[in-house]
Amino acid sequence: MKQILSLVLCAAAALAPAVLKADGAATRAAWVELAERLAVPILEPLAEGRLREALSVEAGTLELAPTWGRRDRRVVYLETFSRLMAGLAPWLALPDDGTEEAAVRARLRALALKGYANAVDPASPDNLQIALGGQTLVDAAYLAESFLRAWDALWLPLDETTKKRYIDAFTALRRHVPPYQNWVLFCSLEEAFLLRAGAPIDGYRLRTGLYKTEEWYVGDGWYADGPGFSFDYYNAYVIQPMYLECLDELVRAKCWLVPFVTADGHRRNAGERRGDALKRIRRFAVQLERLIGPEGTYPAFGRSITYRMAVFQPLALLAWRKELPPELAEGQVRAALDAVRRRMFADDRNFGPGGFLALGFNGHQPEIADGYTHTGSLYMTTLFLLPLGLPPTDSFWTCPDADWTAKRAWAGAPFKKDGRSNINPQPLYWE
Repeated sequence: MKQILSLVLCAAAALAPAVLKADGAATRAAWVELAERLAVPILEPLAEGRLREALSVEAGTLELAPTWGRRDRRVVYLETFSRLMAGLAPWLALPDDGTEEAAVRARLRALALKGYANAVDPASPDNLQIALGGQTLVDAAYLAESFLRAWDALWLPLDETTKKRYIDAFTALRRHVPPYQNWVLFCSLEEAFLLRAGAPIDGYRLRTGLYKTEEWYVGDGWYADGPGFSFDYYNAYVIQPMYLECLDELVRAKCWLVPFVTADGHRRNAGERRGDALKRIRRFAVQLERLIGPEGTYPAFGRSITYRMAVFQPLALLAWRKELPPELAEGQVRAALDAVRRRMFADDRNFGPGGFLALGFNGHQPEIADGYTHTGSLYMTTLFLLPLGLPPTDSFWTCPDADWTAKRAWAGAPFKKDGRSNINPQPLYWE
């Protein structure tokens, strides 16, 4: 049914008066080129055990935020690798088909698998010290996300010793207590990974992040980041995708240890909860699409704006999973994301020494970096590449481009008005 709806939307986009003249194959080729450019400077040295050498202050390739202070530099390398892989995983999971793109993909997948092994090998110079704590509590979750998004391609091929090392490292993270904000969801996702891997889980740690995220829902598709609301993009970077993916794992495992109870006493299991979370992220995706201006720009506000196109992770995730809301046609979403991609990556302003990303938003702008930001942090931008996990023959890539909402609105063309959503306003409680 979803596939039929997608085809109908594509056909409607083809008949719309504001259709762009663009080639989905060319767009995909540009995304693949960018993915390779982002990946090679990280995956090649990590596979050879020399990432610390390649990405370092001494080599002139690692830049720390001006307000970095005395933070632990050892967290840099896990952060770099995990964020890159969370975005690339679905694409690397596609089967090899003899095409030029597949050859690039196969090479990067092989490098990534070597990198995963080196990351937990105690004898490797690039052991990433997953259980170190602090920032690694964050980026272990992105590493877990990369496995969950490409289980057959990135987890199953690992040898048993490497798998055990990952399970041990994720288990050891339990000794670290997360701050009372979106970090509780990182702990939940790490436990969800252990659940998928067949390892013992900490049910309390898994439940807490899910319950608190639910408690912090503020309406109209938005969650607060902790008890207080922050107007930033953390709903996109972390909260919306990870909450949905945690619930996915509970449903997949038929694990009902996380009941939710409404004020009137109605119990909602993980499957029902997942349906509600999907409605919310779809509503949020509609709002994100409307933030993309006619010129392919979007507002730079809030913390961590240096994560660049990670802002659009919910749009990308729903497109990859074929779960876009009905009001967003695939060709419309692809055109909007590519407009931002062209605006941001059409020249070299966002790359620095060694081919690594430059510290900034759209160029080298270190003054806007938060105190926890460094060169490796920026690779969260790969999260917009999730639709590459759809094959080139998928309707997402074969639909004609269509103008996105702001482009239509500012051109004087018809567009659908937006309004307040009333998705699940009733709070849910712990049982």
